[in-house]
Parts: sequence; C-alpha cells; structure tokens
Amino acid sequence: MARIVLIGEAMLELARKGGDWRLAYGGDTLNTAIHLARAGHDVAYLTAIGSDALSGELKASWASEGLDTSLVLEHPSRSTGLYAISTDPAGERSFSYWRDTSAAREMFALPGAEAALQVAEQADLIAFSLITLAILPPQARVTLLDLCQRVRRRGGKVAFDGNYRPRLWPSAAEACTARDAAIACADIGLPTLEDEALLCPGVTADSVAAHWEALGCGETVVKLGPQGARLPDGTILAPPQVLEPVDTSGAGDAFNGGYLAARMNGEDIAAAAMAGHRLAGWCVMRPGAIPAQD
Repeated sequence: MARIVLIGEAMLELARKGGDWRLAYGGDTLNTAIHLARAGHDVAYLTAIGSDALSGELKASWASEGLDTSLVLEHPSRSTGLYAISTDPAGERSFSYWRDTSAAREMFALPGAEAALQVAEQADLIAFSLITLAILPPQARVTLLDLCQRVRRRGGKVAFDGNYRPRLWPSAAEACTARDAAIACADIGLPTLEDEALLCPGVTADSVAAHWEALGCGETVVKLGPQGARLPDGTILAPPQVLEPVDTSGAGDAFNGGYLAARMNGEDIAAAAMAGHRLAGWCVMRPGAIPAQD
C-alpha cells in the first residue's frame, strides 16, 4: 500500500438538485485524494480549512472516506472556500466561486505547516495541480516545488495535473510560467488538452506531450475528454464505452485517481489509463464531484 499525499484546496460545494441546493464538498486534488483512499491506498490531504463548525464537518467527512486528516491545518480567522455548481442537460457544468480569502491560500504560513511538510516529504507519491499553485502566493509556490524536489531525491514520485482556471491567474503567461516550473519537478504529468489549448491556442495532444516531456516529465498522459487519453507512446486509448453524462464536474479528477491508484499498485501505463477511464465513466454517470459509493 503506497503512502500518498495530495496538496491543494478543498471547498464547500453547493449543487443544485431540482429547485433546491445541496451542500457537499469538492476540489480537484481532494476529489482525487478520496478516489485514491477508496482504492485502498494510505492517503493524506495537506490543506488548510477554517476553524468554524462547517469546516470541522468537512474534516470529519473526509476522515470517514478513509483520508488521513492529520495534515489538515486550521486557520484562526479565514474560512473554507465555497463554490456553486450547475449542470446543463448534457451534463456540462458551470461554477461560481467564493474563494478569494480561503484558508488554503495561507496553508504554508500556518503553525504546523513545517511539520506537515516534513511528513509529506516521506511519501511515496505527492500530487498537486495548477489550481494548487494558483491559490498560493509566490513564496508558497517555491515552498511546494522545493518539497517536490526533496521527495524525488529520496526516491518518491511527484504527479502534477495542469488544471488551468483562467479566473485564478492575472494572465495566461504567469500561469504558463508556474505550470512549466511544476512540470520540471514532476514524474507523472496529467494535463488536459482543453486546458492546454486555453493556455496555448493551437496545441495538439502530441505537442502538449512533447512540451511536458521536454521539461522532464517522462510519464505524461494527455486527457482528451470523451475521446480518451494520449499515452506516452503516442497511442490514443479510448474509454471502454460511450456515455451520456449526468455530471462531468469530477471526471478529470476521477481519471487521475484511477490512474494513480493503478500505477502505485504496479500496473502498466495502458492498464492504469483504462482504470482511469472506468472510474471517470462511473463518476460522470452520477451527480456531484465525488459521488457516493454504490
């Protein structure tokens, strides 16, 4: 069983169900962390939340999913971020965010952060995303990338998802700079072609893979949505079946969870990608970023 640490921002989620709103939780790295824990791995989540009652309920919910919450820090004055999600008849989602003053933005400045980083350094795998970098101030980004290098020096691996959200960045150029710095610290890359095209219009799956690999990320799997995924050898691996999604909000995160769980179990890249497709397919046929287990 691998020891895995995910690093990022988790938020309260408001999802519309009929005429009502349902309160849950989500966030790209949290979604992946829960999928990995459900797969049986030893998974910790490194983040910061508020010290209010709702934040405490979040932490308890994550623990009930099997997550190690010992690296979840509490901010004395900031609260947990919030987002609202709506889906159209095709299952495509739209979001509204309230996260500018979220606790996670200051996670590395809190008491206990240094101890949490020392624990994370011992992991077999750490994983984070471009959203993680987006919410952190510049010096905290350096702290995170330094952690990646320490993990790699002691034989662990680093996975990075280039999850680009334009509204979180002052410019695409700044996002590209941060993305490339993270790629150079990663062993496993999980970009999505749609996000990469927002950053660099005109790219293809092949050119994305070439860019990531040139920066040192040798195991780059480019997610192509319903078309499947481009594997490092150039093969396009299609999902096992065509689906009519109910909710696509957690699809990429679920793919990451399935893929990384399989890789940490020793499965080869193609088998891991198919595991990612299966988990993503299961996820999009159910409402919510982290559907309840059947």
